[in-house]
Amino acid sequence: MARLNDDAQWIILMGFIVSFSFFFLALVINQSTIVGQTTAESVIEFPKNDIRDVRDAIGKSMKISSGSEYVRSDIRNISMIRKSAVVSYANSSTTNPSIIWIHYNNGVTEYNETWTKF
Repeated sequence: MARLNDDAQWIILMGFIVSFSFFFLALVINQSTIVGQTTAESVIEFPKNDIRDVRDAIGKSMKISSGSEYVRSDIRNISMIRKSAVVSYANSSTTNPSIIWIHYNNGVTEYNETWTKF
Protein backbone atom coordinates (compact mmCIF):
# COMPACT_ATOMS: atom_id res chain seq x y z
CA MET A 1 0.00 0.00 0.00
CA ALA A 2 3.02 2.25 -0.04
CA ARG A 3 2.62 3.21 -3.70
CA LEU A 4 -1.13 3.93 -3.51
CA ASN A 5 -2.38 7.42 -2.88
CA ASP A 6 -4.58 8.35 0.09
CA ASP A 7 -7.86 7.91 -1.79
CA ALA A 8 -7.02 4.36 -2.83
CA GLN A 9 -6.00 3.43 0.71
CA TRP A 10 -9.37 4.63 2.04
CA ILE A 11 -11.22 2.63 -0.63
CA ILE A 12 -9.33 -0.56 0.28
CA LEU A 13 -9.83 0.06 4.04
CA MET A 14 -13.56 0.62 3.57
CA GLY A 15 -13.75 -2.55 1.47
CA PHE A 16 -12.23 -4.55 4.34
CA ILE A 17 -14.63 -3.00 6.85
CA VAL A 18 -17.66 -3.72 4.67
CA SER A 19 -16.57 -7.31 4.01
CA PHE A 20 -16.01 -7.98 7.73
CA SER A 21 -19.42 -6.43 8.47
CA PHE A 22 -21.10 -8.76 5.97
CA PHE A 23 -19.29 -11.73 7.48
CA PHE A 24 -20.41 -10.77 11.00
CA LEU A 25 -24.04 -10.22 9.91
CA ALA A 26 -24.10 -13.56 8.08
CA LEU A 27 -22.81 -15.28 11.23
CA VAL A 28 -25.45 -13.63 13.43
CA ILE A 29 -28.29 -14.44 11.01
CA ASN A 30 -27.11 -18.06 10.78
CA GLN A 31 -27.14 -18.44 14.57
CA SER A 32 -30.59 -16.88 14.93
CA THR A 33 -31.94 -19.34 12.36
CA ILE A 34 -30.54 -22.26 14.34
CA VAL A 35 -32.11 -20.98 17.58
CA GLY A 36 -35.49 -20.51 15.93
CA GLN A 37 -35.33 -23.97 14.41
CA THR A 38 -34.53 -25.72 17.69
CA THR A 39 -37.29 -23.83 19.46
CA ALA A 40 -39.82 -24.91 16.84
CA GLU A 41 -38.56 -28.49 16.99
CA SER A 42 -39.03 -28.62 20.76
CA VAL A 43 -42.70 -27.71 20.32
CA ILE A 44 -43.09 -30.38 17.64
CA GLU A 45 -41.34 -33.01 19.78
CA PHE A 46 -43.84 -32.74 22.65
CA PRO A 47 -45.49 -36.19 22.62
CA LYS A 48 -49.06 -35.23 23.47
CA ASN A 49 -50.58 -38.22 21.65
CA ASP A 50 -48.25 -40.60 23.47
CA ILE A 51 -49.22 -39.04 26.79
CA ARG A 52 -52.92 -39.29 25.89
CA ASP A 53 -52.46 -42.97 25.05
CA VAL A 54 -50.73 -43.62 28.37
CA ARG A 55 -53.42 -41.72 30.28
CA ASP A 56 -56.11 -43.73 28.53
CA ALA A 57 -54.37 -47.03 29.34
CA ILE A 58 -53.89 -46.01 32.98
CA GLY A 59 -57.53 -44.93 33.24
CA LYS A 60 -58.67 -48.28 31.89
CA SER A 61 -56.30 -50.15 34.21
CA MET A 62 -57.75 -48.35 37.23
CA LYS A 63 -61.12 -49.92 36.41
CA ILE A 64 -59.53 -53.39 36.60
CA SER A 65 -59.31 -54.40 40.23
CA SER A 66 -57.76 -57.87 39.84
CA GLY A 67 -54.21 -58.21 38.57
CA SER A 68 -53.46 -54.50 38.69
CA GLU A 69 -49.74 -55.15 39.30
CA TYR A 70 -49.57 -57.17 36.08
CA VAL A 71 -51.28 -54.37 34.19
CA ARG A 72 -48.92 -51.82 35.75
CA SER A 73 -45.83 -53.77 34.67
CA ASP A 74 -47.31 -54.27 31.18
CA ILE A 75 -47.87 -50.51 30.80
CA ARG A 76 -44.29 -49.83 31.90
CA ASN A 77 -42.82 -52.45 29.57
CA ILE A 78 -44.87 -51.53 26.51
CA SER A 79 -44.18 -47.81 26.86
CA MET A 80 -40.46 -48.52 27.26
CA ILE A 81 -40.29 -50.83 24.24
CA ARG A 82 -42.54 -48.93 21.83
CA LYS A 83 -42.04 -45.29 22.81
CA SER A 84 -38.71 -45.43 24.70
CA ALA A 85 -40.45 -43.69 27.59
CA VAL A 86 -40.37 -44.33 31.31
CA VAL A 87 -43.91 -44.38 32.65
CA SER A 88 -44.84 -44.85 36.26
CA TYR A 89 -48.03 -44.22 38.13
CA ALA A 90 -49.34 -44.61 41.63
CA ASN A 91 -52.82 -44.79 43.05
CA SER A 92 -53.83 -43.52 46.45
CA SER A 93 -57.16 -45.29 46.81
CA THR A 94 -57.16 -44.95 50.59
CA THR A 95 -58.30 -41.35 50.39
CA ASN A 96 -61.67 -40.23 49.20
CA PRO A 97 -61.54 -39.08 46.38
CA SER A 98 -58.67 -41.26 45.19
CA ILE A 99 -55.59 -39.55 43.76
CA ILE A 100 -53.58 -40.89 40.81
CA TRP A 101 -50.04 -39.68 40.07
CA ILE A 102 -48.64 -40.16 36.56
CA HIS A 103 -45.00 -39.67 35.53
CA TYR A 104 -43.90 -39.73 31.85
CA ASN A 105 -40.30 -39.24 30.69
CA ASN A 106 -38.97 -40.04 27.22
CA GLY A 107 -35.56 -38.41 27.59
CA VAL A 108 -36.65 -35.14 25.98
CA THR A 109 -39.95 -34.43 27.69
CA GLU A 110 -40.79 -34.96 31.34
CA TYR A 111 -44.48 -34.82 32.22
CA ASN A 112 -46.12 -35.18 35.63
CA GLU A 113 -49.85 -35.20 36.25
CA THR A 114 -52.15 -35.66 39.20
CA TRP A 115 -55.70 -36.97 38.77
CA THR A 116 -58.48 -36.80 41.29
CA LYS A 117 -60.88 -39.63 40.71
CA PHE A 118 -64.27 -39.58 42.37
